[in-house]
Amino acid sequence: MRTWALILTGLFVHIILFYSIFDIYFTSPLVHGMTPQVSSESPPAKRLVLFVADGLRADKFFEMDSDGKSRAPYLRTVIEETGAWGVSHTRVPTESRPGHVALIAGFYEDVSAVAKGWKENPVEFDSVFNESRYTWSWGSPDILPMFSKGASGDHVLTDQYPSELEDFADSDSSKLDTWVFDRVKALFERGRSERTLTEQLDQDKIVFFFHLLGIDTNGHAHKPHSREYLENIRLVDRGIKEITELIEDYYNNDGKTAYLMTADHGMTDWGSHGAGHPHETLTPLVAWGAGVRSPLTRPETSDEDPYSGDWNLRHLMRSDVEQADIAPLMACLIGIPYPLNSVGTLPIDYLNFDDRQKSQSLYANARQILSQYQIKMEQKKQTTLSMTFRPYSDLTPVIQAEMIRSINKLNQAGDYSAAINESKTLIHLALRGLSYYQTYDRFFLGVSIASGFIGWTLYILVLVVKEHTDVVRVRVKLVALDQPVLLGRKFIIGGYSAVGALVFILLSVQSLPWTYYLYCLLPVALWTVVTLNWYVLWDCYQRLKEASPTGVSVNLCLTVVMCILGLEILVAGFFYREVLSVGLVCMGVLPLISSPQRTDKVVCFGWMLSCLILAIFPMMPVVGRETNYYLVGTAGVLAIITGVLAVHRLKNFTTSSNHTYSTNYIQIVITALSVYVVLSTASSIQRKQGLPVVNQIFSWLILGVSLVIPVLSGTGVLHRLLTITLAYIPLYMLLSISHEGLFVVNLCYLLYFWLHLEDRISRHTGQIRQVGSVDFVPSIPSEIKQQRHLQLEDVRRAFYFVFLMLTGFFGTGNIASINRM
Repeated sequence: MRTWALILTGLFVHIILFYSIFDIYFTSPLVHGMTPQVSSESPPAKRLVLFVADGLRADKFFEMDSDGKSRAPYLRTVIEETGAWGVSHTRVPTESRPGHVALIAGFYEDVSAVAKGWKENPVEFDSVFNESRYTWSWGSPDILPMFSKGASGDHVLTDQYPSELEDFADSDSSKLDTWVFDRVKALFERGRSERTLTEQLDQDKIVFFFHLLGIDTNGHAHKPHSREYLENIRLVDRGIKEITELIEDYYNNDGKTAYLMTADHGMTDWGSHGAGHPHETLTPLVAWGAGVRSPLTRPETSDEDPYSGDWNLRHLMRSDVEQADIAPLMACLIGIPYPLNSVGTLPIDYLNFDDRQKSQSLYANARQILSQYQIKMEQKKQTTLSMTFRPYSDLTPVIQAEMIRSINKLNQAGDYSAAINESKTLIHLALRGLSYYQTYDRFFLGVSIASGFIGWTLYILVLVVKEHTDVVRVRVKLVALDQPVLLGRKFIIGGYSAVGALVFILLSVQSLPWTYYLYCLLPVALWTVVTLNWYVLWDCYQRLKEASPTGVSVNLCLTVVMCILGLEILVAGFFYREVLSVGLVCMGVLPLISSPQRTDKVVCFGWMLSCLILAIFPMMPVVGRETNYYLVGTAGVLAIITGVLAVHRLKNFTTSSNHTYSTNYIQIVITALSVYVVLSTASSIQRKQGLPVVNQIFSWLILGVSLVIPVLSGTGVLHRLLTITLAYIPLYMLLSISHEGLFVVNLCYLLYFWLHLEDRISRHTGQIRQVGSVDFVPSIPSEIKQQRHLQLEDVRRAFYFVFLMLTGFFGTGNIASINRM
């Protein structure tokens, strides 16, 4: 019963600590209750057309092809003759939903959406579509619904293709974009005959949104350097030209249509996105039509861009923006209110406005962002004691009033240039203030969580020392005779109870969320238990003094130093994968230095060789950048040979029935089948034939059978470990595209030699029986009662365990390499 109570307590504590990460760092930054700010009094455009080419990189769009011609000749003409252009800088995560939220709603993704896979709206938000009179949108079912669901009313109309069309194994996904263009043409055709639709299309403040997914899908399937990706850019350019001509013809060239073409994110050379590489964060932006300035000559003093050297656009002025700046630009062009949650700054360099109009529009933009800051400040002020509230000193209410008064005076005096600069300053301060209040409680909560984590660590240390060592077995009964008054049980419980009551009252007075109670009271409870067991830590100190004349054991010091170095390697491994190679090399040579007489030479050599080979993989490029199915096949053959040899060895050294080993031979056959599926699928996709149905069936069968077979394994520990290993090897092979198959096979070798290495060391000290004789069957009472105290060797084993887990996770990649393809 006590064991189960400890397990449940540990589960509860870890759930709180884990949840706190999302609650503190992944909560919604959005506020509500702002007053809409009209972007422009006399908008130049009645309608806006937004083209978003999903996954389009800036360099692939702007650069010339091998023949010196543009891949997007129509938009190139727009850039050089009629419109403005630049680069839109996106932010991590460079995924489709965050990108579209930034473009259309004007703020960077609500980070709480990570818990929903960037698919659903955890908090409703305002957008350009919502502020429009009507919005027609065409494209993917993954993008369109999130803007129509959050709209107030039914004025956001969507037309989306079935999700089955989004096939990464398709030979050419440009048909997704063709579908969009065809549906738009059909809409305007109906607009000539349907009266209701005609009236809607003739309204002002309307938006047409084109989500073009073909480029992104072709990039994932064939990579951005492929013919399919580059040809899809040409197709999109032709489609945009046709739609532009169609719209101009429908509205009789009234000059009231504004056009924007951009992308939600880019793509790496190996066909992924989600991280912060420039190929993922740099996207094109082209604007033309009503309200957009004409091309301007680039000043000779402009800085050169290392990414635009081969774009042949150095003679034209380039206006870069942050991705969220596009939403206020669209709102300003058609005269709708800025999206309430937008944090974008109006890029006035794109506008064909006079200075007065620019100043007024930017001032409205500043008021819109300032209103968010004011509401956020009031919310935080209401949940903080007045005596402890710390306002953002750079933008107090007095400073706000002075800046607003100054901008109004400058506008009235006709000094629009100074008014524009003052509005930009106000926007900058308001954005910094928003960030300040959004992270206002972060330090306080971080301290609470850190103290809780340290308290839990000390509690576990106390339990380990009490239950698994002989340090306090004699001294526990004597401690009550001479303990200090301040460390008495009643005094400790009373003191911490008072602290807990004070914390509870302070949290209640401020009306803080219920999770704050968990984060603040958990450390109080944990430190209460730790302080009640103070004598355990005291006895540890006394035992160390008795063990060495200097008061400190040399072995302990060496162990502590090694642990600190090991922890540094573990932490550095999160950022620099190559550090894992250093750790593996050290682990490989350690048995030769520390205890050569206690290890078998063959096992020691196998351990060292496995460590050295495994150390190669963290220094290789992360998986996913290039495919090499020959390495996958090699790994499969190696796994099959290893499986056969392992089964043969176990049959010779154990007494299990042949029927037991027949399941292992089935697993080996399944491994061979998985390699065949991978190689044949790769060949089929390369021939543009897609994913064979037979391979899909085989893949599902492999998954089902691999999960069931381990249940049929023998009771011997070696045989069970072999069965489990052979069960997941086929699944891993199905997901491999390069050298990661060789990595996991070598990792299995390393784990095998580690098991036998520890077995040799333990048997040399007479601690445990031979690993080959361990069986998952009921043991005799004498074996059950046999106890073993922890030793310093167990610290090393624990470190190896954690280090190998980290190596398994980062050995062939990193966080950025496991983003959604």
